[in-house]
Amino acid sequence: MLIFVADADVSWEFSDLIEAIYSAPTYHLVFEGCLILFIVGLLFQHSFLPSKRRGGSGDRLSKAEEDQLIAEWQPEPLVSGDPADEALLASYQRCATSQVGRSVTYSDGRTLVNFATGNFLDFIGEARIRDRALASLRHYGVGSCGPRGFYGTMDVHLHLEEQLAKFYGCEEAVLYSYGFSTIASAIPSYAKRHDIIFADERCCFAIQQGLEASRSKIIRFAHNDTAHLEELLQRQAEHDRRDPKKARVTRKFIVVEGLYVNCGDICPLGELVKLKYKYKVRLFVEESASLGTLGATRARHLRGGRRQRAGRGSDSGWNRECSGPLRGFVVGTKYVVDHQRLSGLGYCFSASLPPMLAAAASEALTMVDEMRGERTARLKSVSDRLHQRLLAELDNLWSVEGAPMSPIKHLRLHRCTGENSLPALEAACAAAADAGLLLTVARYVAQDLGQPAQPSIRLSVNCNHSDSEIGSLLDFLKSYATGLAKKCFQQLNISRKVRPWII
Repeated sequence: MLIFVADADVSWEFSDLIEAIYSAPTYHLVFEGCLILFIVGLLFQHSFLPSKRRGGSGDRLSKAEEDQLIAEWQPEPLVSGDPADEALLASYQRCATSQVGRSVTYSDGRTLVNFATGNFLDFIGEARIRDRALASLRHYGVGSCGPRGFYGTMDVHLHLEEQLAKFYGCEEAVLYSYGFSTIASAIPSYAKRHDIIFADERCCFAIQQGLEASRSKIIRFAHNDTAHLEELLQRQAEHDRRDPKKARVTRKFIVVEGLYVNCGDICPLGELVKLKYKYKVRLFVEESASLGTLGATRARHLRGGRRQRAGRGSDSGWNRECSGPLRGFVVGTKYVVDHQRLSGLGYCFSASLPPMLAAAASEALTMVDEMRGERTARLKSVSDRLHQRLLAELDNLWSVEGAPMSPIKHLRLHRCTGENSLPALEAACAAAADAGLLLTVARYVAQDLGQPAQPSIRLSVNCNHSDSEIGSLLDFLKSYATGLAKKCFQQLNISRKVRPWII
């Protein structure tokens, strides 16, 4: 705003005003003229009046007329009524009549062994967790009805944060209410424009959204390739030496997943921690699928790193897979967590986690501590046993992606069985349901900013999957892929017998 103050002894005459108008630039006169017309239009503008009905007096509608108009109103559909889309949606409509645990019962009476949803430690349906959730529901009600910074913080939230900090050996933890927004809020709360983020090319979609929201410079390194990452860090270090003034105000981050959901691989956390301190960068580890599933070794790497130098790293997770209702959290030093409470959008502007879910997550975390890794060890054993049998019995029919001890594995059809397409894998999942197995195809957002993944069936292992259930899965995969291979071979023979006319 500009304020002009004239002296009291200065007098203006009408001729001076006319002369000033003539000397003013043309664009200035046009702009002032438009402003004058706009102000005049506002002065003579009438308030809104309902238009007169045809043949009426312009009075307001009666109650009967309003009800008639409301009854006759037909809203436009929110989505297109394409028959192809409706058929596609209908094919995915399944009505479960039981908990989605190790097995699922549907309305048609079928009970399927669940290899589709993440219930790694088999906590869904656990009596202790259910009873704790019901007790919290009767005491606190359903929701918190407010963000953490206003009136949404309750004692169960603070207790769960203390548990998480103790579990990871960190100073503090901050609890989010929605899993997807955790890492998508944590990254842009620290990384800003002109900062640099080194991200794994196979990161999940939630991380991709956080990278995009940060507006930082994104440098992707080859998946789980620490040599490539160190090469990129060395290049950046040389660039910083040439421009030390800019390097002092540029923050650098590494973003990885503890257990990659899109491929089932496990990140080399020990080597990443070494690079973090060698090149003085901050490290984000997204622990959505690795909390409680990979043992205490992961936590020891992070605890040891933080003892050496505090304030340089953070871990986030939204582990609905292993600890049930735990939606999202970030652990780190007090400085890291306090910054989250002030600048984490998902923390500041979202209602806090319902007390019922916080109490259930606290009980699940207590069970993890009490079991002393018993279920984790069983999960690793089942995952490794399944991995070895997949390689030994189905190596010529299916390709397996994922670490042996990982509870997430991706299956893809070999070329001998035909094209590894999304429709072929969806047909395999439909046939698996007839065989008493619940499988699912990995789904990705079309505008995913990371490396596009090939279509695959994503297997999620439960620590209580029996050998007979694993055998049923392998028998189905073998018979289905063998049938596809026979059809492909027959089509190949038919095509060879047909000889085109040569003119």
